[in-house]
Amino acid sequence: MTPILFIDRDGTLIEEPSDFQIDAYEKIRFVKDVVPALLKLRDAGYQFVIVSNQDGLGSEGYPRGSFDGPNNLMLQVFESQGVVFRDVLIDCSWPSDNAPTRKPAIGLVVPYLQDRGIDWPRSAMVGDRDTDIAFADNLRIRGFKLKSAQFGGEWDWMGIAHELADAPRRAAVERNTKETRIRVEVDLDRIAEPAIATGLPFFDHMLEQIGKHGGFALDIRTDGDLHIDEHHTVEDTGLALGQALKEALGNKRGIGRYGFTLPMDETLASAALDFSGRPYFVFSGEFKRERVGDLPTELVPHFFRSVCDASGLNLNLQVQGDNDHHKVEACFKSFARALRQAIKREGAELPSTKGAL
Repeated sequence: MTPILFIDRDGTLIEEPSDFQIDAYEKIRFVKDVVPALLKLRDAGYQFVIVSNQDGLGSEGYPRGSFDGPNNLMLQVFESQGVVFRDVLIDCSWPSDNAPTRKPAIGLVVPYLQDRGIDWPRSAMVGDRDTDIAFADNLRIRGFKLKSAQFGGEWDWMGIAHELADAPRRAAVERNTKETRIRVEVDLDRIAEPAIATGLPFFDHMLEQIGKHGGFALDIRTDGDLHIDEHHTVEDTGLALGQALKEALGNKRGIGRYGFTLPMDETLASAALDFSGRPYFVFSGEFKRERVGDLPTELVPHFFRSVCDASGLNLNLQVQGDNDHHKVEACFKSFARALRQAIKREGAELPSTKGAL
């Protein structure tokens, strides 16, 4: 089964000029990141079909010859970069004609509806106008409206490629109690700078290590009762993060499951973990200081225990050294690196002889 990506042309593959007609070679400007995004989607098995409305194409005001030259050059450039279009479908009617072949109507793609080899659940439409999204709705496939200053939209090409090709493992968890209000978002298949705000700067810095060295997008917003103490903020953040990891991993198919010993100056930390579904936490290490920055050191193992309880994670964490700052940071970094190994997808098999995780 082959997924099809239906794509509008003007404003989606190439930038749309102010007169809305690309009728000269010098008007061709490719939309940002369109080539690498299409290559990624090609490698994920997608085929591409252009579906475009060209108002009055073939008329005296828009002769066919002025369209064909730039259009053929555009196709040649894409082909030279490894992007080939299965079909180029052009409607030449005027809006007032209400032609059944004009988007958002689906007359141009009726033959595709009869093709049993198309993977419709994975197929999608990308365009820059509301008519493109309506076209997708009429086909009952997903529609992506590309971001533009003229017509709005929320997506860029690399975001679309990530969404369709990576089948990203995401989760957004909200945990609200009388003590804390927390939102955690993770995307295990996207690398991004972590965005953390808990009201505890050193704790923020440690959580940033998890996203940065774990190799995934992590956003944590915590509003806790810090006027009492730090306990609820740290504990509940760990619980929310653990729940988000559990939800994002889903059925756990293809994950590495296990995973890291990390040196940091005089400190050595080891994190051995297993997404077994059976929460268990063992900590071996001591801290001499009561706090590092604004984080009580007694809450370091408590945080990891909370993550384990909520995610179904088995974690054995050990640390030794002289500098408590290094020891705390090494704990978070070694955990993050172990997490990076464990969540990495390496196929589609379930890494368990029991057949369940």
